[in-house]
Amino acid sequence: MNENRSIFALDGITGMLIATVLLLIILAVLTVWGLGVQNASATNFYDIKDEQSIKMFSTENAKHVVDVK
Repeated sequence: MNENRSIFALDGITGMLIATVLLLIILAVLTVWGLGVQNASATNFYDIKDEQSIKMFSTENAKHVVDVK
């Protein structure tokens, strides 16, 4: 039998706490990053020029979108 068992080994409580803290840190970083991207996108206004000439299937549709800034 394995007599070298420990409750504080990496496969015990310590490992679980390290994994939980690591996942919470990743969640916080991705949340802050997502909020930054959302804020940057929300303040980037655009206007569509010449709406009547936009075709449904065309690679040149991006030319009709103009940044207002």
